Amino acid sequence: MNRPGSFPTGLLLRWLVSVGLVLGLVLWLEPTRTLPPLNQLSAGWLIPALLLVIPQVVISAWRWRLTARYLGLSLSMPRAVSEYWLAGFLNQLLPGGVAGDAARAWRHGKRGALPAEAAHEISTQRGRALRAVIIERASGQLALLLVAVTAMALSTSLQPLLARIINGLLALDDQPLSLRLALTLVLLGLPVIAARLLRRFPPHWLRQLLCDIRSSWGAPQLWLGQLSSSLLVVATYIGVFCCTARALQLPLPLATLIPLAALVLMAMAIPLSIAGWGIREGAAALVWSLAGLPAEQGMTLSMTYGVVTLLSALPGALVLLTGFRAKAATTSPPAVSHTLARRDFHG
Repeated sequence: MNRPGSFPTGLLLRWLVSVGLVLGLVLWLEPTRTLPPLNQLSAGWLIPALLLVIPQVVISAWRWRLTARYLGLSLSMPRAVSEYWLAGFLNQLLPGGVAGDAARAWRHGKRGALPAEAAHEISTQRGRALRAVIIERASGQLALLLVAVTAMALSTSLQPLLARIINGLLALDDQPLSLRLALTLVLLGLPVIAARLLRRFPPHWLRQLLCDIRSSWGAPQLWLGQLSSSLLVVATYIGVFCCTARALQLPLPLATLIPLAALVLMAMAIPLSIAGWGIREGAAALVWSLAGLPAEQGMTLSMTYGVVTLLSALPGALVLLTGFRAKAATTSPPAVSHTLARRDFHG
């Protein structure tokens, strides 16, 4: 644990992982050999890539609101959209790629809690808010996995990729170093996720999470809403990826690009870097190589996608600045206490 005022070690390590992986891949693959300069990017494709993020955020916010209301929490649609923009922006800057989601869950659980309320009731509300975020994000990951497997199975050009992955797992000694490094990162990421869950959430809390998952996904109306909205969100993610590929003038057909994009996006869930940087590029180089495509092509596409994602998250910075200004306005009169100002800021 870091001492008060000390620099967060976890944040520094993840920044080092991201920068180290990206620089290592750039030096190793030399992507400038086969790809056009970045100043030749097609703005005609970058603009729709950025615009696709708008329905992405709105649909994601609707999914969150649907889940929260099922768990007995109130959440307006405008508030859900603004909080989702803010969470996306924070996820681009903070380690693990989920810190922004944890922040919006905490803010949602705290909102409306009065000092006179029992501590148990406040804790229960915060727990439900956090579980709502976990459930709605998990539905998105399941939808992404479903799309990746389905698209790969239907793509005749990529069906051999499934066989390569399976055979590679069965004969690691004969595989290239890049594949073994990627699998090592995955194996390292799984214990990290498990350890963080066990440290932050006691067993009774995890049991309650599983209970909420069973009850929520067992309700037909909520299950259909979660699935349909998650598939739409995945479609926007892949749409941004495909638009970025077209902006780079890559001639890959959509039947090949869509399953590759889904596999690369899944790698971003490994919480070892900042916003997936480094992990995403390594996965792209690996997947492109296994598909018989230039590894440097996949890496450069992934890097450009990361920049587009960062730019698309900038509206969240406006939400953050607006919140700070509202907080400053409420704390300006001497008679207003800091506690009341914080309550006004959080709604």
